[in-house]
Amino acid sequence: MPENGKMFKPLDPLLHSELRLAVMSILIDAESADFVYLKAETGATSGNLSVQLDKLQQAGYIEVTKGFKGKMPQTVCRITDKGKDAFAAYVEALRSYISTDKG
Repeated sequence: MPENGKMFKPLDPLLHSELRLAVMSILIDAESADFVYLKAETGATSGNLSVQLDKLQQAGYIEVTKGFKGKMPQTVCRITDKGKDAFAAYVEALRSYISTDKG
């Protein structure tokens, strides 16, 4: 235990990835976003973004819907309640590391 007696909350390893955290940060505000938008906002490659979205989907943090917009394929990602809770817990845990209260 640290000298000041403060215990740090564990950080969700799934959200501790820069790209997955960026996606969740976008979705927490937007509720949903399509693949093209997420790719542009994060600067990720299509392959890397696909892999990271799959990990978030497998964890139940996002829902992924594939369809068409006109004749063009469209993938839309939406944050789930579980994802919102996980993001809130991650932010709270992070606060335990950056708190200005030193004991």
